Amino acid sequence: MALDQSSKRLRPAGRPQPDPSGPGTATVARPSAMTRLSRDKLLVLLGLPGAIALLMFQYVPLLGNVIAFQDYQPYLGIGESEFVGLTNFSFLFDGNQEFLTALYNTIILTIIQTVLVFPVPLVLALLLNSLAGEKLKRLMQSILYLPHFLSWVIVVSLFQQMLGNAGMLNTFLLQNGFSIVEVIGVPDLFKALLTAQVIWKDAGWGTIIFLAAISRIDQEQYEAAAVDGANSWKRMLHITLPAIKGLFILLLILRLGNSLSVGFEQIILQQGPVGIPASEVLDTYVFNNGIIGGEWGLSTAVGLIKGVVGVLLVIGANKLAHVFGERGVYEK
Repeated sequence: MALDQSSKRLRPAGRPQPDPSGPGTATVARPSAMTRLSRDKLLVLLGLPGAIALLMFQYVPLLGNVIAFQDYQPYLGIGESEFVGLTNFSFLFDGNQEFLTALYNTIILTIIQTVLVFPVPLVLALLLNSLAGEKLKRLMQSILYLPHFLSWVIVVSLFQQMLGNAGMLNTFLLQNGFSIVEVIGVPDLFKALLTAQVIWKDAGWGTIIFLAAISRIDQEQYEAAAVDGANSWKRMLHITLPAIKGLFILLLILRLGNSLSVGFEQIILQQGPVGIPASEVLDTYVFNNGIIGGEWGLSTAVGLIKGVVGVLLVIGANKLAHVFGERGVYEK
């Protein structure tokens, strides 16, 4: 007698196992679309309002990108505005210094935020996970999460109150006989200021997903590694990081898709003191030239370029994830 692993029962040793794909196997027919809709009609009704909102406010507005190929005039509308083909795109790249400056600033901020800002939540999650007491861990999490719930208006105001010429830091320096340190309004320090603000505001919130992934790792692996003599650094290097590598790559791919959006509200609130050359990015360029300047077609062309580049970055990063054996956003 032999043990049949599929049924967990004893069977005669000489009897062959049945072929799972043979004629004796019953094939279950997949329900039709109408059957599934009838069966799940309650779930469909619950999801219908969200689907309609997504369609109306995310996909229907995409049709407005046709303005990028027109000399759009609001009083004429899309139907009667003159079609100019690729004129708006050629104007952008044919010596338009304002656009090239905005593109340069956007690329630099994208690189800074991808290299410096994106890994910070992972580092914070690893540090929080290493804390011994649960009460201390929860307290630190609450402190780190709090800035995320503040609007950019409040965040910018707080930084001005702390680092401005009449702020807390310079007031303390003057009272103790030191010269002031100019940070707010200095064009050369503007990108560093933006990066510090983003880290302070959103890094703590970004740790939620990483902490959830770390909490799902089997604790017996850590115990076995500790028994084998692995210290905390080696346990993190050989257990924690490999376990969350897939999640890190997935979040990085999603971040690249929105990488050219580097913080419109944050920048527009601080653009006045530092000037356009140091602070103009693609989002503020669209606002200043489209909404304020009335260059609708030109600004739509910029937004379309940004969207296409974001899609290409996601596809490229996803292909790279497949090369390293990760699933990415979608499979091959």
